[in-house]
Amino acid sequence: MRIAQIAPLWERVPPFRYGGIELIVSLLTDELVRRGHEVTLFASGDSITTGYLKTVHDQALRLDKTIKEPAIYEQMMLAQVYQQAHHFDIIHSHLGCGALPYSGFVKTPSVHTTHGIFTPDNEKLFRQFAWQPFISISEAQREPRLGLNYIHTVYNGIDPEAYPLQEKPSSPPYLAFVGRLSPEKGPEGAIKIARAIGMPLKMAGKIDVVDRDYYREKLEPLIDGEQIQYLGEVSHEEKVQLMGGATVTLFPITWREPFGLVMIESMATGTPVVGMAMGSVPEVIAHGKTGFVCRTLEKMIEAVPSAMKLDRKTCREAVLSRFSVKMMVNEYERAYQMVLGEDAFKKATS
Repeated sequence: MRIAQIAPLWERVPPFRYGGIELIVSLLTDELVRRGHEVTLFASGDSITTGYLKTVHDQALRLDKTIKEPAIYEQMMLAQVYQQAHHFDIIHSHLGCGALPYSGFVKTPSVHTTHGIFTPDNEKLFRQFAWQPFISISEAQREPRLGLNYIHTVYNGIDPEAYPLQEKPSSPPYLAFVGRLSPEKGPEGAIKIARAIGMPLKMAGKIDVVDRDYYREKLEPLIDGEQIQYLGEVSHEEKVQLMGGATVTLFPITWREPFGLVMIESMATGTPVVGMAMGSVPEVIAHGKTGFVCRTLEKMIEAVPSAMKLDRKTCREAVLSRFSVKMMVNEYERAYQMVLGEDAFKKATS
């Protein structure tokens, strides 16, 4: 099957450090290629892929300080994709609503994974093209009020081999927080939990430009470098070591997280997760087995000691059985078949 994958241009594929969507696109593309599909990846020019790479800019937009209007480059890329639409059996967009106006002008079907959230502005565009096929990354992400044509839910997956099991946490014990240092990710809550329990907290993640004031005003005064440590934006290897060595990973989000890769990354290393019962958290954490799903910070504080006693192999087995890259790609292939129809799918894959 000839497949076009459209990735955001803000980060490279796979991301150098932080970038959930870009990691998923990378894993999806490479596994589809491994299965014999012909995949063209539209992404930043510094991306690394086993598919065919096409681009409109030589590096991730985040790294190019000369760019003032990043949306222009997305439009250039979408024009590039849809001018070549006849070369593909299906086009898969990971841009949210970006590709919707283009996909109605070509015969090649498009499918759209809604990785992000809905806003009052982008909802207008989603409603206008609600008939197009959409894929959600959790059941909680779906917005019935928008009337979108959701054809399937595909949970994000990871390569478990990239997250080796650590059967015993490090000594002395500590808690981990991994994610953007922004209000919706709940870093303040993580600090409150660590202080209430009296355990060290190691935090890692990037600080976006829009969150710099929040970090300086709310977080920096709480980070003492001893009990509360901020490690910066760590590499993949450093992240795996951080989560694998933790007794518990904290996920005190304050918004409806569509998925939350950190949860399955942590569980793959054997570390249970205590998370806030918002968005996808109840779908990802097996309450009482791979972590705990709580409705308040106070309940999260109470749950940490119990989470520390959970079996680490059970945490990893949950990822292997539900959230591996192979399972994710199985479901995406099923979604492609739904969009193309059985006969067209068989013809494209023969």
